[in-house]
Amino acid sequence: MGCGTSVATETKGKRVATDDTVKTPSPALTMKAAVLIQRWYRRYIARLEIRRRYTWNIFQSIEYAGEQDQLQLSSFFSFMLDNFTQLNGNGPDLISQLLDPVVDPWLDRETCYSLIPVPESYTGPRLSFPLSVSDTNALLSAFKEQQTLHARYVLQLLYETKKLLKQMPNIIHLSTSYTKEITVCGDLHGRLDDLLLIFYKNGLPSAETPYVFNGDFVDRGKKSLEVVVLLFAYLLLYPDYMHLNRGNHEDHIMNLRYGFTKEVMQKYKTHGREILQLFQDVFSLLPIATVIDGKILIVHGGISDQTDLDFLSSIERHKVKSALRFPRRSLEQLDIGQSCGQMKRMRSSDSSRPSSSRSHSKNQRTPNQRKRRRRLSRQDSTASTSSSSSSSSSSSSLCSPRTPSCLTPRPCPSTPSMPYINVLQVPFLDSLSSVPPPSPPQHEREWKQIVDILWSDPKTQEGCTPNTFRGGGCYFGPDVTQRLLLQHGLQLLIRSHECKQEGYELCHGGQVITIFSASNYYEEGSNRGAYIKVGRELVPRFYQYQVSRTTRKLTLTQRVRAAEGSALRALKEKLFSHRSELMSGFQQHDQNNTGCVSVSEWAQVLESVLRLDLPWRTLRPHLARLAPDGNVQYQSCFEDMGPEITLPQVTPNLAETLFRYRTDIEIIFNIIDKDHSGLISIEEFRHTWRLFSAHLGVDIDDRAIDDLARSIDFNKDGSIDFTEFLEAFRVVHKLDSKDQQLNGKVDGEKYS
Repeated sequence: MGCGTSVATETKGKRVATDDTVKTPSPALTMKAAVLIQRWYRRYIARLEIRRRYTWNIFQSIEYAGEQDQLQLSSFFSFMLDNFTQLNGNGPDLISQLLDPVVDPWLDRETCYSLIPVPESYTGPRLSFPLSVSDTNALLSAFKEQQTLHARYVLQLLYETKKLLKQMPNIIHLSTSYTKEITVCGDLHGRLDDLLLIFYKNGLPSAETPYVFNGDFVDRGKKSLEVVVLLFAYLLLYPDYMHLNRGNHEDHIMNLRYGFTKEVMQKYKTHGREILQLFQDVFSLLPIATVIDGKILIVHGGISDQTDLDFLSSIERHKVKSALRFPRRSLEQLDIGQSCGQMKRMRSSDSSRPSSSRSHSKNQRTPNQRKRRRRLSRQDSTASTSSSSSSSSSSSSLCSPRTPSCLTPRPCPSTPSMPYINVLQVPFLDSLSSVPPPSPPQHEREWKQIVDILWSDPKTQEGCTPNTFRGGGCYFGPDVTQRLLLQHGLQLLIRSHECKQEGYELCHGGQVITIFSASNYYEEGSNRGAYIKVGRELVPRFYQYQVSRTTRKLTLTQRVRAAEGSALRALKEKLFSHRSELMSGFQQHDQNNTGCVSVSEWAQVLESVLRLDLPWRTLRPHLARLAPDGNVQYQSCFEDMGPEITLPQVTPNLAETLFRYRTDIEIIFNIIDKDHSGLISIEEFRHTWRLFSAHLGVDIDDRAIDDLARSIDFNKDGSIDFTEFLEAFRVVHKLDSKDQQLNGKVDGEKYS
């Protein structure tokens, strides 16, 4: 004890004695420590950046794959409508109900809304036309309080908007000489909070604060109706200071897949159909471009090497109700038989085409009679069965990539011995037939110009190529941009259409700006929103924001982890819905049934099936386990996923098809369910499946469909609740959310 005390005392004395001699560390040691800390931090940030980038790639690839699915389905609908009638033998063709709806002339008269009574119990805003500032303020307050505008006022608002838009040109010309600055906003996609934040930060639309909203007001978000009603209200209030361009989602066929149709029908069960029909007309009347001071061109998507602003100014834009509904042209107008030999030789040099595509041109011979064409459709359905289980996105990418048209000129792949040759692609099911193009008629040129404006994306490479990733429009390079700007005396192209992490992005040497105004688009904290202000000097200034009650409290690591988890869950669902194809591909490389393949083989199979262009090797630790020998245990890709409800009557192949194509089935169901009751009869369910199986080329007998229908008719009343049916075929993750949160906390402690 004493010894210990003496040691302590002695040590203390030594410390006191040496306090005066302690000096600061040498500069070399300090620099070394700083370098070590900096190196660690840079590696930490680099790892976060890698995670952020592949998370972004996952979200974007899955989004574009969904757009390809929509284009493929619309391509099939239009082809069937143009060349085959009376699909179900009961009255008008089901497809025509969607693609060529008969608009009630009642909607063009004031009686479309004046006869709808507004009950005294209604507590929402009561609008009077012409609108005043008090009306728009009442709308803002009501939507902030989660109130719904009465159907009478929605119809009247749309009726007045339609009358105004009919008077507007295709291309709006603005001048900064009448105002200090013009604000340009990008996609909103039903994010009411983003719109309200823009108005709060930048000011409400007025003569002092003019706006240009560059399309995609609706779909995906839950408040699309409120967003578009507010924009139309300010357009009516300030037609000279509020300007709206059309986007690719201002399209009634896109609205079926991405939520706007469903939102309207849920909020307006009685008058929803009339409201949707008026929206369809109003969307087709929206201007397609805006020019500021003759120097800045604003379009939603982009341009192509065929874009002609003078031609766009003269077209009848209201005729293009949907960019996905391409102009009619029968196969009888096309000399398919003459081109078969030529196209067969061309395809022999293109090894990337699937066998079903080649067999299609072989089967099509003389489509001069309707009877022969129907037999042709059966042959092609059979021919495409072998490829029906392939990825929807990969088959969709074969559809005329520049535009979703069955009749669009496209350069065939060139070989050293073969120059580029313009051909037409006729998508039918999952196959293609290519034929020499006749000179396009006027209406087809008009349609194609609008599609390029609404769907195209910029790229860093020179030239103009088909947008195979999205499935519609084109990729345009810096040379295409510069050529168009010089041709029309422009300086800058502002476009939207693509989500950007910072809300905006410059490319093509600063001549193209992408602006995106929907923050948290993919996931909470995934991206910022932004808008642009342009003054008389025509120098764009960017303003960023992020609408979130929780994101601001999260660290960078927590934000990346949240977005990464959501992206990986979506990707795992994609893997599960293609399980049979993936397993077949893995087993081809696993001849000894070891359950393992090499990492390179595993990545090769995933890319060949899913066609998502993702860094599979980087993602491997999140998707599959490694065996002790370093190979991938490929069955581990599907371990933590399963169906919501197990239906023993459903065969595995049918179940997987339903998992994969839930959205397409829902679209076809919405065509049949005229009253949007959510219920269909067993016979209507059979019609749904027949149409859908024709789209896929899947041959499933009626007995299997009847067994499926009976299994989901839970109360045995002869009708099916389609919402419950879709819910039964939803992929769920077996891991409990609490376990995921616990893992997140552990991971957070690891990186903190």
